[in-house]
Amino acid sequence: MQKLYDSDARLLGYLSVSGAQRQVLYDSDYGILGYYYPATDKTYDRDMRLIGRGNLLTSLLAAPVRQEGAP
Repeated sequence: MQKLYDSDARLLGYLSVSGAQRQVLYDSDYGILGYYYPATDKTYDRDMRLIGRGNLLTSLLAAPVRQEGAP
């Protein structure tokens, strides 16, 4: 599971990648925010409502994100 931080190094959430089948975005309290399915290139919210095409998971977070270990 990958940690996601804002520009002030505050933890925003976690990204879990399940092989090539799906990615799941969690908030900092491990509540599910959404899903991304690479095979269909679609992003869904926690209630499986379509958000859009492409990986839009980080748009479900409250603030801009930088990945752990990124400059």
